[in-house]
Amino acid sequence: MMSPQRAKCAWVLAVGVVTLSFQAHAEIADSSSDVSQPDRQTGYECAVEFEATANSATQWLERGLWASHCYAFQARAVAIDAVDVRTLALSHRIQDGIRQQVVQYLDGPSVSIERRSPVGRLAWTQEHSNGELPSPARWAAHLEKYYALELEDNARVAGRDAVKLIFEPLDQWRFSREWWLDRDTGLLLKHVLIDQQDRIIETFQITQLQSPQKYTGNVRGNAPSVIINTPWRSTWLPDGFVAQPVTFAGDDLHKRVYSDGLATVSIFAEPLASGETTALQEGVKQLGVSAVAIEHTITAEGRWQLVAIGELPVATLQRIVRSITFDSPEGQVLENDDEIER
Repeated sequence: MMSPQRAKCAWVLAVGVVTLSFQAHAEIADSSSDVSQPDRQTGYECAVEFEATANSATQWLERGLWASHCYAFQARAVAIDAVDVRTLALSHRIQDGIRQQVVQYLDGPSVSIERRSPVGRLAWTQEHSNGELPSPARWAAHLEKYYALELEDNARVAGRDAVKLIFEPLDQWRFSREWWLDRDTGLLLKHVLIDQQDRIIETFQITQLQSPQKYTGNVRGNAPSVIINTPWRSTWLPDGFVAQPVTFAGDDLHKRVYSDGLATVSIFAEPLASGETTALQEGVKQLGVSAVAIEHTITAEGRWQLVAIGELPVATLQRIVRSITFDSPEGQVLENDDEIER
């Protein structure tokens, strides 16, 4: 019989490959369920942030990030990858300072996923913010260090005028991305993920955007979050990936999340009991648009299963998972048995 921990790990992996692309640039790593009322004395006003006209790629990126927090809408969409074609119903509502995001799968078994969070809860956390409020401007500035941004005008998606943003990585450790943003609202209309051989991994596209309405209230920046320590750490990550807060209340599953602002990798480390027969098989697996790298290692405290999952090249995930080290009770660092490229 599968242990509760193993069942939880399998569930997390399954959920991890369900790509909620319509909120890809709004909820990159937000695992919080905090729905407390926002502080209306700090933050930004949606009405003010949309006064300026966007002309450059960076300005359109900022506008797209604001739009994900400043518009309520209903939509129909399609998500296409190498495995499946899925049609979705999307809902984004804002009431009393709380965002309600709902994704309903219209094919196969009826599945609905809902998330609630305060308006302005920016998912990506930047290191060394010096107490400054997170903002799309700082988010965009971080992305420009690791991606070349290009802007193409005069696009059209789902009958709406749009602009196209192209994100070309400056190294070999991440994928290219393309966004089409609605010219009127800045909302994401289409998202394409492209691998290193210029093959399309996934296409997400809104087919009908219904009655987007601007939110005129306050958008707060979330306070700095605490990154929980674990007895293990990754000694290598691509430049620009920083630790993100993650919450697993009531669960002893070890997890860390890192993001560069676009791509995210989740790392799990789980102890394996002696003679464990339900461990995941070592190697690399493709789960929808995400890849998974799995390794087993021996430490002073026993045998562990290490898992890295994300929309990243296989070589990137393998290098990350093989770089994991453990701190023994005496402070001695024990490395994964496999040789680690430095």
